[in-house]
Amino acid sequence: MSLTHLPPSQGLYDPRNEHDSCGIGFVVDIKNRKSHQPIRQGLEILANLSHRGAVGADPLAGDGAGILIQTPDGFLRAECAARGIDLPAPGDYAVGMVFLPRDAQVRTQCEGALERTVAAEGQIFLGWRDVPTDNSCLGRSVRPTEPVIRQAFVRRGPGCPDTDAFERKLFVIRKQTHHAIWDREQLSRQPFYIASFSSRTLVYKGMILARNLGVYYQDLRDERLESALALVHQRFSTNTFPTWALAHPFRYLCHNGEINTLRGNINWMLARRRSMRSDKLGSDLEKLWPLIGDGASDSATFDNALELLLAAGYSLPHAMMLMVPEAWSENPLMDPRRRAFYEYHAALMEPWDGPAAIAFTDGRQIGATLDRNGLRPARYLVTDDDQVIMASEMGVLPIPEEKIVKKWRLQPGKMLLIDLEQGRIIDDDEIKAQLAAAEPYQAWLDATQIHLKDLPTEIGPMAPDPETLLRRQQAFGYTQEDTRAFLDPMAITGEDPISSMGRDIPPAVLSDRPKLLYDYFKQKFAQVTNPPI
Repeated sequence: MSLTHLPPSQGLYDPRNEHDSCGIGFVVDIKNRKSHQPIRQGLEILANLSHRGAVGADPLAGDGAGILIQTPDGFLRAECAARGIDLPAPGDYAVGMVFLPRDAQVRTQCEGALERTVAAEGQIFLGWRDVPTDNSCLGRSVRPTEPVIRQAFVRRGPGCPDTDAFERKLFVIRKQTHHAIWDREQLSRQPFYIASFSSRTLVYKGMILARNLGVYYQDLRDERLESALALVHQRFSTNTFPTWALAHPFRYLCHNGEINTLRGNINWMLARRRSMRSDKLGSDLEKLWPLIGDGASDSATFDNALELLLAAGYSLPHAMMLMVPEAWSENPLMDPRRRAFYEYHAALMEPWDGPAAIAFTDGRQIGATLDRNGLRPARYLVTDDDQVIMASEMGVLPIPEEKIVKKWRLQPGKMLLIDLEQGRIIDDDEIKAQLAAAEPYQAWLDATQIHLKDLPTEIGPMAPDPETLLRRQQAFGYTQEDTRAFLDPMAITGEDPISSMGRDIPPAVLSDRPKLLYDYFKQKFAQVTNPPI
């Protein structure tokens, strides 16, 4: 199963090592007033972040750009009516942005797979709409990879009592359709991808120069296309192959930086599969696996995990705090209830550590957060007409200084959140205090944790005589350096040894000395990252 169409692993290249670094931004009307203006401003932000992207030898071949907006009901209703599709009330239908193969026969098979899955999951398929595009702005190297782009419309079935249940079912339908296509050998390498599938949001993206996104997608120039928010992203594939599917935004977020703990995060998600339970998802939980496709970037993987948490009932800020915690363990100034919140959740999921700046939305709330390293730029301002503009840098929109009522930057581990249903900005302290007080986390920790100081301290058998100890150390490969630099300091101070970077010891597999088994295994980390400027 493959998410993207990257070259096969060969020589020193492995598609699992793909990373990228980018520019992010959003504009939102705090009072949830929908108009075309946020979309127009979002495209302007995107164009002004072009220097954070990349261009190949083909001057019209970009690494990727995209925009996420609220579902434009009035626009879609008019477009569908012209095609004989009768849309139900807002929230009772969803629109999927689907990338399809250019081969007509294969495309029909992919469309049929989606339609069958919709019916099998008890929802009602309404029809297709061809998304008007202008590929004159695509480079010669990009056009052969251009998919056919269509929108699929689905009506909420009688088995979904509300919009939240409908969103969960759409999640299941999307994953099931991807699996059905990727698992068929004749279709597995075809460019099939569902960029978004929701009753609340819609994504337009691709391998397009940032300034040309509104040229390629003609919908984006239509004044009837309205939203109260626009989340945008300009991709820079640091040492990777750009693809249509890996352009941002994804279904809930866009991201700048690296998730350096990615391999461990993926392994732990897989390891916990059999122990996962969800009252919200029920038997549908098993249908989601494999949750993360081969070839998914760190951002796509993060989005998959976030989507699972949201489907299971976590709120958007709760899920982000779980995945991207602030530095809490050695912070004596932190409120004890907030520390208990983080300590409790640390046992549920490991942190997805950056450096990373992440902007996120579900169409009802929009926000941004920095991981606890704080090494990616994210600045925002609030205007006197109730707009919030956040981006990787200031100056992405020409806002007169007299209209700005607040200007600041995101700090390490902090969150900016705008709740469109409440029509206000929610402060970082308020968000976290509310979530920390929602459950008795400290009581749960006290009832379940076992501390070393509480364990029995009977003295065990004494160490063998020095000669026997030396023979055993030699047998197990201990060296004088191990004793001097590691064992002695740990015994004396009771702390882990600290050493500087730089290691000139040959890898175990190339060494001419005997090595312990665990010397052959090392933790992998991102080898490419960018400074915070």
